[in-house]
Amino acid sequence: MGPVSMGAQRRSLFWRIHFWAALIASPFVLVATLSGLLYIFTPQIEAQLYGQLERVAPQGARLPLDAAVAAARRAAPAGLEVQAVVPPARAEDAVRVSFDRPAPGASAHAGHGQPAASPRPGQGAGRITVFVDPYRGQVLGSQREQERFSEWARRLHSRLLQGDGWRWMIELGASWMLVMLLTGVYLWWPRPGQPGMPRAGRRGRAGWRQWHAFLGVLLGVLSLAMVLTGITWSRYAGENVRALRDWAGQASPQVPGGLHSMPQGAPLNWQQAWDRTRTLVPDTPPQLTPPRGPHGVWRASSADRRHPGNRFDLVLNAYDGQVLYHAGWARQTAFGKASAVGIPFHRGELGVWNQVLLFLFAASVLFSLVSGWVMFFKRRRAGLPGLPKLLPGAWRATPPAAVLLGLALCALMPLLALSAAVVLAIEAALGWRRHDAAAPA
Repeated sequence: MGPVSMGAQRRSLFWRIHFWAALIASPFVLVATLSGLLYIFTPQIEAQLYGQLERVAPQGARLPLDAAVAAARRAAPAGLEVQAVVPPARAEDAVRVSFDRPAPGASAHAGHGQPAASPRPGQGAGRITVFVDPYRGQVLGSQREQERFSEWARRLHSRLLQGDGWRWMIELGASWMLVMLLTGVYLWWPRPGQPGMPRAGRRGRAGWRQWHAFLGVLLGVLSLAMVLTGITWSRYAGENVRALRDWAGQASPQVPGGLHSMPQGAPLNWQQAWDRTRTLVPDTPPQLTPPRGPHGVWRASSADRRHPGNRFDLVLNAYDGQVLYHAGWARQTAFGKASAVGIPFHRGELGVWNQVLLFLFAASVLFSLVSGWVMFFKRRRAGLPGLPKLLPGAWRATPPAAVLLGLALCALMPLLALSAAVVLAIEAALGWRRHDAAAPA
């Protein structure tokens, strides 16, 4: 046998890595894709499930927002307090009033020196939303957030309905899916005499292979966006991403501590706070968070996930409505803007076009998984080994850029590093076995 070219060595190495990535990622990616398909169509599913709670028949003028909040208070279980209110964005929308238990350590003066904040870790497990007709002031019903279909689908997609300890599985699958994507692009890249476009007439394993490669690369940018946005809120890799974000000064602007109101006359009621917010941010449906105690502040943020560019944070004096803090899209960092668009896109929240695109993406992923395993079993039936053949010197032919990229990915994604170490150990054992088999007796 003549000398093997470095290009052939590298291709054999990347085939080998691509196979390992597929072997590890396939079960997790299959679960994530199937559960993600459910999550994509959450708006349509919830519209059917909860339409009687979320939609009303407009009739006359709306009552003041305070009337709806008062009706919700009467219907809420004892011991809960109002956490947030989402006023109706459209004529047919109900008012949503969210209740939860007070944060640990809360007192009558809670909120002095700080704005009303999001629920603390662990809080929110018993969060209840009461839906009220804004025209008649009638309570339409209530619902625990944990019982919503969207929450069930999210927990299924991220941790298989288990606790946070199971999130590692999806993170492991996403890490190796990224490797599978990068190596797949390298293997597909057209070479002289081998065009990247599929050719008609190919049958068998070659036919499966060309479509497997083409569709994978065709949706490569979308795949990359889905994997990277998923990794940003994963458990271990997500912590590293957030640390890099903060180190680079790309954290989103935060409401400063120390904002408070000085009692001066009557405080704003719910309707007045809503009117003031609409004056300052007229085009975005808000979520309102009430003051805590006499020195607390009103806080408003965007309740519209379909338009990330409308994202804002607003803090108002509880008595005269003076603006204490206001940050909109222009104040977001580049990372914050990318996250504000990428995460809703990952969830299919940007509209029907987003859902259709994600459906096509999911179908492509399923085809890639199925076609990959079809090729594997066709290879086995042809009498070839299960693992792609690794040419002599393949590991030494690794491009330096690939080594640096691999080290960077392993540093960013601890689960990838741990599982890659196991793969390298298996490869070393296989190498020693081949060496022993080839040694003269």
